[in-house]
Amino acid sequence: MKKYIQILTLGSALALGSCSDLLDTEPRQSLTPESAFADVDGYQSLLFTIYGRARGFNNYGQQLMIAPEIMADNLKIIANTGRYIGQEANADRAHIGLWGTGHFGGINEANIILDGVDGVEGDDATRNIVKGEAYFLRALFYFDLARVYGYEPGKEVNGWDKSVIIRTTPTLGFSDADFRTRATNREVYDLMESDLTTAIGLLPTATLGGSGVYRASKGSAEALLARVYLYEGKYAEAASMATQAMSTFGLGSDGTGLADAADYVAGFSTFPNPESLFEIEIRSNDWSTVDGVNNSVCSLSANVFASAQFILTASDELLASYEEGDVRLDTWTETTRSGADGTVYRSNKWLGAKGDFLENLPIIRAAELYLIRAEARYRTGDETGARADLTALRSKRGLAAVEASVTGSDLFDLVMNERRVEFALEGHRWFDLKRNGMDISKAGSFETVPYSDYRLLAPIPQDQLTLNEGLENNPGYN
Repeated sequence: MKKYIQILTLGSALALGSCSDLLDTEPRQSLTPESAFADVDGYQSLLFTIYGRARGFNNYGQQLMIAPEIMADNLKIIANTGRYIGQEANADRAHIGLWGTGHFGGINEANIILDGVDGVEGDDATRNIVKGEAYFLRALFYFDLARVYGYEPGKEVNGWDKSVIIRTTPTLGFSDADFRTRATNREVYDLMESDLTTAIGLLPTATLGGSGVYRASKGSAEALLARVYLYEGKYAEAASMATQAMSTFGLGSDGTGLADAADYVAGFSTFPNPESLFEIEIRSNDWSTVDGVNNSVCSLSANVFASAQFILTASDELLASYEEGDVRLDTWTETTRSGADGTVYRSNKWLGAKGDFLENLPIIRAAELYLIRAEARYRTGDETGARADLTALRSKRGLAAVEASVTGSDLFDLVMNERRVEFALEGHRWFDLKRNGMDISKAGSFETVPYSDYRLLAPIPQDQLTLNEGLENNPGYN
């Protein structure tokens, strides 16, 4: 009987274009590359669909910016609208939900491009760029899935190394669909490394903070690969790739290329951000009339528009993490909120500066390269280099150099704190703690989540487990 249910469910999923581990192909499940993509330009148009998925509210448009902050200790809720209440308390099954929100669809669209673009007419230079972007986006989507649903290699609890399903060929219809088990975290990270290495060789360079950062580039692929290496504990490779990306974007080891302290906050209302290496552009025609007020990061974290929801503010613990004179503290402004006790703070990173809650989303910024390299150098015993990278960044944030006396665990703690204040409300905090095998510290009266706790990993949705009996849920959710 279960087999018949699977067949019926599979047929419905493909017919309706719903997301599943079979990789939804909506809105193209009834099309073949031969009928839809006659030349390179046709495949290039499919790239825009993938970029569009990245700006979705279940992706970087909201969830991947907010959830990792409130699931740890950077944000707190000041108005109960039902959103992120479970995540703030780390309630059972309240996590980051990416399985069934378009990530697999984006991967499938990248696979369609990579499978077919070499066989059509078109300019070879454009063809290579299209392929490079597809490899970059596939790696980005797999990276987010892998860090939500699995442990990083070498950080497994009780040997659990399951990650997500790998597919590198397109699913175009019922006949292509099959049920697969989850790959290991090592296999997924190997795929990301391969994809990004290939992308680096295919993509053109982009200018730091220029319009080229709205698309994948050689430098952004290098930066993402440096991030991937850091997550998987390949620290020498992370330091080397961060250095390579810095060179590609013209960033100096002394901080040359970073925004001056006086321009830092304004950079988040400048498009592209002057420090952007990869930024998601959002235009007014990309949103419906209610998307901004209902779902934007601006609406949830600031009250610059009268209709804003403004349900999130900086935690006391985050505010205490800023040093005196740190310009990054100016990304928060003291204000009030009806129904909220005491002083609250609105974010100045997300002000909807394009109007009516609209803004771009810088996903990889230049500051990250200095912090990747600082952490990687610390991990490989180069504490002098780590201090130099921190000093370079701090010199552009209104802070003093790191003294030579800061060593060992104190130096690591400083790296982590620099990441905390630099990327507040940019979706890094939860993952920075998790990938280092650390307990998840919490704000207010919420209890710390031990690293061994099953809630470190997200559950796979029950409908996917019913559909595919080869899927195993993460421990603790059975």
